Amino acid sequence: MNFVKAPLLLKWLYPNLTWKGAKGYKTIYLTFDDGPIPEITDFVLEQLKTYDSKATFFCIGDNIKKYPAIFENIKKEGHSIGNHTFNHLNGWQTNNKTYFENFNLCQNLMQSNLFRPPYGKIKRKQIKDLRNHHPNLKIVMWDVLSLDFIKNQSPEDCYQNVIKHAQDGSIVVFHDSVKSAEKIKYALPKVLSYFSKQGYQFKSL
Repeated sequence: MNFVKAPLLLKWLYPNLTWKGAKGYKTIYLTFDDGPIPEITDFVLEQLKTYDSKATFFCIGDNIKKYPAIFENIKKEGHSIGNHTFNHLNGWQTNNKTYFENFNLCQNLMQSNLFRPPYGKIKRKQIKDLRNHHPNLKIVMWDVLSLDFIKNQSPEDCYQNVIKHAQDGSIVVFHDSVKSAEKIKYALPKVLSYFSKQGYQFKSL
């Protein structure tokens, strides 16, 4: 089952992870996972620039190595960057040593204090190991998923998922990936337009 809103049980099990951003400022925190990817990440950057908005990109190390110019553009445009492991590893299915090494491979390319575990799946021991070696690390989860990675979600579904559930302080997840391209190209401009008209601003974490 896929939830648009982060399940309360998960928040209760992992209270020391970041599920929402600062509230009280009519602010939404857009995040983009799995890039950088040619054309798609470029499209996202263009849309954000149109609305004078900032976001956070949780990048895969392997994609940074393949597309360094796009990664540099993300930083140049003033957006935040975060670690998403080098090979998009599922923490629940990966031994702790391999997971930590894969995190570091990506970290060597970006030196970020932000991390989002791929699939949102990470073991308590992995959290402990990461924080022992990186005490300032902020592990960022989410408040609202657009579900742009789900096959049976239409582009309109993804748009509705966000506008119906996002609110002040929400961390919203999109994916600048090939799989999500059609959905993000439809939903992102509409989300930016909708919330801008409501007086919201978009900030990076």
